[in-house]
Amino acid sequence: MHDTSREAFEDFVLARSRALIRTACLLTGDAHLAEDLVQTALFKAARAWHRIEGDPEPYVRRILYHQNISWWRRRKVAEALTPAHDDTTGGSPGLDADLRLSLEAALAQLTRRQRSVLVLRYFEDLTEVQTGKALGIGAGTVKSTAREALARLRALAPHLEELLEGAA
Repeated sequence: MHDTSREAFEDFVLARSRALIRTACLLTGDAHLAEDLVQTALFKAARAWHRIEGDPEPYVRRILYHQNISWWRRRKVAEALTPAHDDTTGGSPGLDADLRLSLEAALAQLTRRQRSVLVLRYFEDLTEVQTGKALGIGAGTVKSTAREALARLRALAPHLEELLEGAA
């Protein structure tokens, strides 16, 4: 990475790390795993930084989402071999502790795709097209997945209705 690329990358990391970690916390439900996920995504982005054209954030976020799915698949096998450990010490900035725990518990009951769609659409405020591009699915699939996920969340956690009101 030459100096201007290095400076641009460092500026990006300083400006966007907090938002990336917030997203990763919502995706993983674990603050420590979220930090590892962001570090891995940034490492991969740094290696390809010279090839990234335009805004690097969609590229980095796509790495983040795909790496999370990859890790989730590996953890699923490991969980079958070892007891689960629930770490609720981390969290999402901006939510009180009880609401955060309720939201994390409800999100954990969704499928990986449903959780990713909701996080991108409603917590990261991406459009359906942007969400689809990030996840490699069509906008129609984003719409139907979001609708199903919201219905499931409302059924699983009616006490989150106030938080879900803004979601379509």
